[in-house]
Amino acid sequence: MITVNLRANAPVDWGDWDTPLTQFAQATGLVTSAFDTEGVRRIGPKTGSRLASLLERSSLWTVDGPGTALERTLVQLSHADGKPAAALFCGMRVCSLPLLLRGEVYGVLVFGWRFADFSSQLECERIARQIGLPGHLLWGEVRLDAPVSEQRMDTYVALLGTLSGTLDRQRETIDDLTRVNRTRDLFLATVSHEMRTPLSALSMRIDLMLRTIPDLPPKVVKGLESMRVHVHQEAGMVDDLIDAARTLTGQMSIMRSPVKLGQVLRDAISTVETFAHTKGIRMLVTLADYGDHIRLDADGRRLQQVVWNLLFNATKFTPEGGIIRITIARSEGEVGIDIADSGQGIEPDDLPHVFGAFTLQQHDNATGLGLGLFIARRIVELHGGTLSVSSAGRGKGATFAIRLPVVAG
Repeated sequence: MITVNLRANAPVDWGDWDTPLTQFAQATGLVTSAFDTEGVRRIGPKTGSRLASLLERSSLWTVDGPGTALERTLVQLSHADGKPAAALFCGMRVCSLPLLLRGEVYGVLVFGWRFADFSSQLECERIARQIGLPGHLLWGEVRLDAPVSEQRMDTYVALLGTLSGTLDRQRETIDDLTRVNRTRDLFLATVSHEMRTPLSALSMRIDLMLRTIPDLPPKVVKGLESMRVHVHQEAGMVDDLIDAARTLTGQMSIMRSPVKLGQVLRDAISTVETFAHTKGIRMLVTLADYGDHIRLDADGRRLQQVVWNLLFNATKFTPEGGIIRITIARSEGEVGIDIADSGQGIEPDDLPHVFGAFTLQQHDNATGLGLGLFIARRIVELHGGTLSVSSAGRGKGATFAIRLPVVAG
C-alpha cells in the first residue's frame, strides 16, 4: 500500500482510491488513473471496456508512451492552477481533475480515452501505428464502442468531481481527528506533569509542617488539615480527568495478577471508614471473611478504586446514622458484590444516566466532576464483568451491583 505525506502530518493513502476508481471505470467505460503531484502514476490505468483493455496491451501507457506523456502534461496543468484540464489524443478526449486537501493539490485524477464520435478505419490505423497495435484489431473494437458525447463526458466529469470531493472531505475529517488526538495526548501529558507535580509537592509540604512544627495553634492545624483535604480532592479530580480521557479513547488498560477479593475489599473499606465514622454510618459486610477464599485474575489496584468509589459515594449520600451493606456472594463462574446504602436514592428518570461522564448528583452534598462511576464501570468491563445500579426512588437508598468472573478452584 503506497502512502505519501502532505505537510508531513496528513498521510494520504492511495489505496483508498483503488476501489472507487475501479467502480467508476467499470460504470462509465472510461480509463481512469491517479497521479501524485510529481507525475507518478499511483493507481491505474483502470479499464472498463473491451477497447480500453486492448489499449492497455499497447505501448500507450508505458513509461515513455504517448498516453503517459499526455497524462503527465495534464497533471502538471491541474497541479499548477488547481483546476480541471482536458486534451485530445487522436480524437479521444482525456481530462484531469485535481485532488485537494484543505485547498492544496495532493494529486490528480486523469480519465477518458473515449471517442466523441465514430472514428474512421484510417484514423484507427494511424493511432495503431503510434502505439504498436495491429490496425485491424483496433478498428474492430472502435467500431463496436459507443462514442461518448461532450454532454455525457461533462456528466462523468461532474460525477467524478463529486466522488473526489466526498473522499477528500473524509480525508480532511480524518486529518482533523488526528490533530485532535495529538492535542488530547498533549493535554494529558500537560495535566499529568503541570498539575499533579505541584499538587504532590504541596501535599508533602503540608504533611511535613503538621509533623515537624511543634505547638502550632489549633486554628493553624485546622487550616492545614483543611488544605490537605482540598489538595487530595484536587489530585483526585486530576486523576479522574486522565482516567476519563483514557476511557473515552480506549486507552485505559489493566494489569492482571492473582488477587484475593478479601484484600481488595479490606483496602477499599479502610480508606472510607474514617469518613463513615464521622457520620455515624455503620458498614456491614457479609461474608465474614470478606471473600478471602475467592480468587480473581484482576488488577487489584483498579478494583480497589472501583469499590472505594462506590463506598465513598454511598457514604456521601447516606445521612448520619445510616447503614451501608456490602454483600458478597459467589455463584457459578462469578462473584457478586452488592453495595447497598440507606441514602438519598436515585430518581427513576436519573437511573439511565448514572454511569455517564460528567454526571453530577444535583442534591445535597454532591461534589467532584461526575466521572467516578463512568470510570468505575469501564474498569469492571475491562475485567469482563458488569456494574449496574438499582434504586426504589428518592429517599429509598441505592444498590450498586458488581459482577466479576472468578478463577476456578
